[in-house]
Amino acid sequence: MGSGQVTDWQGKNVTVAGLGVSGIPAAKVLHGLGARVTVVNDGDDARAREQAAELEALGVTVRLGDGATLPEGTELVVTAPGWKPDKPLFTAAHAAGVPVWGDVELAWRLRELDGREAAPWLCVTGTNGKTTTTQMLASILEAAGLRTAAVGNIGVSLLDAVLGEEPYDVLAVELSSYQLHWAPSLRAHSATVLNLAPDHLDWHGSMEAYAKDKGRVYEGNQVACVYNVADKATEDLVREADVEEGCRAVGFTLGAPAPSQLGVVDGILVDRAFVENRQQNAQELAEVSDVNPPAPHNIANALAAAALARAFGVPAKAVRDGLRAFTPDAHRIAHVADVDGVAYVDDSKATNTHAAQASLAAYPSIVWIAGGLAKGATFDELVAQSAKRLRAAVLIGADRALIREALARHAPEVPVVDLDRTDTGAMLAAVQEARRLAVEGDTVLLAPACASMDMFVNYNQRGDMFAQAVGELGT
Repeated sequence: MGSGQVTDWQGKNVTVAGLGVSGIPAAKVLHGLGARVTVVNDGDDARAREQAAELEALGVTVRLGDGATLPEGTELVVTAPGWKPDKPLFTAAHAAGVPVWGDVELAWRLRELDGREAAPWLCVTGTNGKTTTTQMLASILEAAGLRTAAVGNIGVSLLDAVLGEEPYDVLAVELSSYQLHWAPSLRAHSATVLNLAPDHLDWHGSMEAYAKDKGRVYEGNQVACVYNVADKATEDLVREADVEEGCRAVGFTLGAPAPSQLGVVDGILVDRAFVENRQQNAQELAEVSDVNPPAPHNIANALAAAALARAFGVPAKAVRDGLRAFTPDAHRIAHVADVDGVAYVDDSKATNTHAAQASLAAYPSIVWIAGGLAKGATFDELVAQSAKRLRAAVLIGADRALIREALARHAPEVPVVDLDRTDTGAMLAAVQEARRLAVEGDTVLLAPACASMDMFVNYNQRGDMFAQAVGELGT
């Protein structure tokens, strides 16, 4: 395909793989540009038929129940990010020499449509913390008086952002490993990989392939590749990236920063990367207390967001003001209530071991509510690293035995309550058991380290039911 100008799309045969939050906007945009669009979709349920009818009314062809066959004459495939690379549709496309793009790649190609001036992208990826960091970044950019938006994997369409009538000054872009896999041309102003831990390996096939897709975010960076000093794998990805001349590696650390790093000194977030004479000087950005909540991993998120903003030229005051203005989404280390001197904290979003480890590291004495669908994870390292912080554990969900066994191996002195139930009252029972085990000064922490779909619709419902159960303790 060509450069992305309107004339490139007239009459082009484009196949969109998948309905949903990315497929439908992509189909509509491409149809509006004059392409002949065919949407293929594996499912053929009532929701899919409703979506198909909406697109067919515009003149888009939709094939339900057949996402495996490449339509004849296809010149480009635009795929939903979650479609696995080994699907027969993509095998056929590769064999035919047909390029496959994701919605992020499409947005990148269209950002200069009709000669418009494209907003630079500041990109955020990593195993955990992506959404929070992207939202912090957008808050900082807004505090600097810039027109911006948090977009991408965060749920706001990149296509809408790049094609909107009123242009943005800069975009804060959250990207998943799936999206990066299908975005070969993306070249960010600056980007960060927050951390790397095993996740989605069933999709990528190996940790090496997962890391490689995450590392794509650094390719072609113009100003800064921001990495996590505490996670060497992220720095390795920077070293492997082919970047523009003059692009710098910038680290963030919870300790005192070296030159070309951001870090923490005496409760102050400081910058030794984007200052004059960084060998000798440092710029105060904000206080740790300006970060909400000031848990260690969230301070790391704030430092990464600050680094990207500073790479874009944002003044120090905007970093402080943006962090103060930021409110995290629900179910991310959310303080629910204090009951009898015990804090109850909802981190239902901690759906893997890496996220749970960060959450557990934030509190000194914990009654841990954990369990759910393990997604192939193991728990020995998590339990071994957190054992000294655990007063007790209450286990729920389909794969709770895996956590119970890890506790028996690495924290045998920790009392464990194993709740063998999956009904709607299970969370209330878990909270009541946690209350019985906790003493004044403890934190009852919902950090499941597992997915939620064995018992709940999603992690949001799981967190809501935790909060509801905590609310019933005082009645």
